[in-house]
Amino acid sequence: MKICPRCQKTYADDNLNFCLEDGTILEHEGQGLPETVQMNQVRMTQPQPTPHSAPGSQSQWGAPQQYSEQPRKSSKAWVWVLLILGAVVLLCGGGLIGFLAYIGSQANNTANLSASNSPTNPGISNSSSTKTSSNSPTTGRDDVTAVDLEIFVKESSPYGTTVLNQGELTMGSKQKGFYYVLVAPEAYQTGGADTRVTLRNIDSAAGNLGYGLIFHSNPKPLQQGYAFLIDTQKRKYRVVNHTPKKESSVISWTTSNAVKTGDAEKTLEVRDLDDKIELFINGTMVNSIRNAVGYPNGVAGLYAGDGVKIAFKDLEIRK
Repeated sequence: MKICPRCQKTYADDNLNFCLEDGTILEHEGQGLPETVQMNQVRMTQPQPTPHSAPGSQSQWGAPQQYSEQPRKSSKAWVWVLLILGAVVLLCGGGLIGFLAYIGSQANNTANLSASNSPTNPGISNSSSTKTSSNSPTTGRDDVTAVDLEIFVKESSPYGTTVLNQGELTMGSKQKGFYYVLVAPEAYQTGGADTRVTLRNIDSAAGNLGYGLIFHSNPKPLQQGYAFLIDTQKRKYRVVNHTPKKESSVISWTTSNAVKTGDAEKTLEVRDLDDKIELFINGTMVNSIRNAVGYPNGVAGLYAGDGVKIAFKDLEIRK
């Protein structure tokens, strides 16, 4: 046990030679300094004289040498601390720079990808399910049969209305929640053909059922066949098939940039290939289906639902 003769603070560590409070040389408890010991003044540290030590006296335990080494030891510690901190800063800084570079590269890649997927028409969001943004190559079918729309005109019908004016057929169901379907005679078959029609929503009216092109249909309407329908208000399309007294979904309502809003003309096209049927809106392929329930040698037709007045023209079959 050691004690500070100045502040009387005791220390259990026998290897400690100086008081941590005032720097006074410690003594063993109960033991005074040797009578014949003298200490020369140490100019490096200039410790203050203690009450029990005469000026110029020196302890026999060599305390001044240990005391003078303390600043150098502390300085080395600070050097190491600074070196470690510098290394940490360099490593962290390099990691941060690398991280920022990675984020920047990813953002650049995302921007490039968005630009490549963006529609050519500015201001239109790219939220459609359109399969391609460009016109698909034609099938090379150039034997064109134009369907005379006059065959669809009905003097009266409990289900819908038809009016032919300057080559444009306007038709619509008489009630909301109902659809009106007209089909062509057996001569206008859609199997192995490209079937196309141009239409417009005259009043830009809203409806839930849609309007569009009938294909692969039984010559008796709504018995067996398909309908390719659009909704220009919501910019969506769907495909349904018909069985007696039932309309079933083949493709549910799907958003597409190919569907233009307003009362401007739109073109629907169905291409019947060997293994699939491709669906086009305004020259852009939006989807395809397999012919699972179509009527053999089925014919073309027209569909209008929810009381919306639709004008049709240029119904053609190419083989």
